[in-house]
Amino acid sequence: QVQLVGSGGGLVQPGGSLRLSCTASGSIFKIYAMRWYRQAPGKQREWVGTIESGGTTFYADSVKGRFIISIDKDKNTEYLQMNSLKPEDTAVYSCNADVEPYGSPENQYWGQGTQVTVSS
Repeated sequence: QVQLVGSGGGLVQPGGSLRLSCTASGSIFKIYAMRWYRQAPGKQREWVGTIESGGTTFYADSVKGRFIISIDKDKNTEYLQMNSLKPEDTAVYSCNADVEPYGSPENQYWGQGTQVTVSS
């Protein structure tokens, strides 16, 4: 019905940048919010940031000032621009969205994770 597909992970050196994408597809009436989460090995999943349908963004303190979330409503795609990356940003990043499909109530959907490794 609704699918989220994330992409863009990879290996980057400390101080470098990387951009992740997450595209929602299917029978979508409205997307209310999209989020990014990450999970490092041996740690709990951590919320990274949220973008609401109106464009308002919220960030975890750990990434504020370095990461930027944006959205292309025409493409139902959110982006996570990650700058000044640190080794502690290494994690599997997953996207999440509050979506109302046509003819169905609003629900939360998850994309598959994409690995981001920050290492020299």
